Amino acid sequence: MTLLEAFTRRTFGHGVHAPEHKELTRERPIRRFAFAPRLAVPLSQHIGKPAVPCVRPGQEVGRGEPIAQADGFLSLPIHAPATGVVEAIRLIPSARGPKTEAIVIKTYAADDQQVLYGTPRVIEELAAADLIRAIQDIGLAGQGGAAFPTHAKLASAREHHVETLIVNGCECEPYQTTDHRLMLEWVDDLIAGIHFALAASGARRAIIGVEDNKPDAIDTLRRRLTADGPIAVAAVKTKYPQGSAELLIKVLLKREVPSGGRSYDVGAVVQNIATLVMLGRLLPPGQGLIERVVTITGEGVKQPGNYLVPFGTPLGFVLEQVGFVGDMSRVILGGPMMGTAVSSLDVPVTKATTAIVVLPVKSSTAGAPKIYPCIRCGRCIAACPLRLNPSQLGLLAVKREYQTMQDHFHLNDCFECGSCTYVCPAHIPLVQYMRIAKALNREQAA
Repeated sequence: MTLLEAFTRRTFGHGVHAPEHKELTRERPIRRFAFAPRLAVPLSQHIGKPAVPCVRPGQEVGRGEPIAQADGFLSLPIHAPATGVVEAIRLIPSARGPKTEAIVIKTYAADDQQVLYGTPRVIEELAAADLIRAIQDIGLAGQGGAAFPTHAKLASAREHHVETLIVNGCECEPYQTTDHRLMLEWVDDLIAGIHFALAASGARRAIIGVEDNKPDAIDTLRRRLTADGPIAVAAVKTKYPQGSAELLIKVLLKREVPSGGRSYDVGAVVQNIATLVMLGRLLPPGQGLIERVVTITGEGVKQPGNYLVPFGTPLGFVLEQVGFVGDMSRVILGGPMMGTAVSSLDVPVTKATTAIVVLPVKSSTAGAPKIYPCIRCGRCIAACPLRLNPSQLGLLAVKREYQTMQDHFHLNDCFECGSCTYVCPAHIPLVQYMRIAKALNREQAA
């Protein structure tokens, strides 16, 4: 049996089947978005140290030009998403709450906005260390939402001698269709990016995991791959949160990442579809990451679709272009299960923005549902894909027993998928309790 034929539909225990709502955008091809008059480009768009500005107010910049340098290995450079002039370097609102420093660029309206900067490379001639450095130079962060620097993840994979690159094409979050469209439209870039990632990580094979609600993507990939090549496609059953790295490894490799461990501990490294598409697209010409494909959707959008959006584009401009209906308190960055509701439409699109979902409030009196006491029904336990006890964790959180949650109930194993909150009949915000507890434990440890 060849590697290409070695997988049948698999799944994991527990999880939920949330309404998908992907029909709004899954048939809509990728289109380039308009350039906003001003782009506010945050210096921190990735896990790790923020970039350091290398431009000053009043300076002209070309599209693709480096405007901030990486501050160490776990950091990434920032490139100008448009040709224009640096108007200011100042604090702007962020999706996470606190304001963040950003470079504000006034876009030249009459410019054709061609990419003006790049360092072409012959990838096959690069040693592993040079390849890792080249990936850092393009400023690539994980496009699945976590925004971990891609070069650092691949370097760690090489250091730990991983054997398998898992390519996450599940896209299990409701509403999101970015990865689906990329697998259909930019498949050549995806395959090139997988080969580059194999070379950088030292892995011998790659497995693309795709949920079986995307049969056209599975068919497109299989037609492009050879049966005796190092890349296979695995159709996995559609269930949330199948796109979790831990669960995808468990389904595809039948290996379980140990509590507190990493994917490297079981010989694997996981990368998102969009990350590898951008790797294949940008690395040969040596161009910086300045835009990404974003699903803009929801019942509050008149023109939903999958758009190639420049970084720094304010949400207010985005919603103005696609037709905004509803209340801004229901604008969510990411999917409705793991995304973040924003309180300001001045928040910009960044490397971590997978989707913008607009869910209008249907009634002026509508608000957060009333929270009732836990009735110990066990639905959250039945839904948790890691078989944790969200009910007990929630009760401990109310009593502020955060350290007990970590020491005795595996709090840090929770990857905040939101399945427990989704099924809770008492409307207890369990996943929010987990996030707060982990944040406070990190502060205490620091």
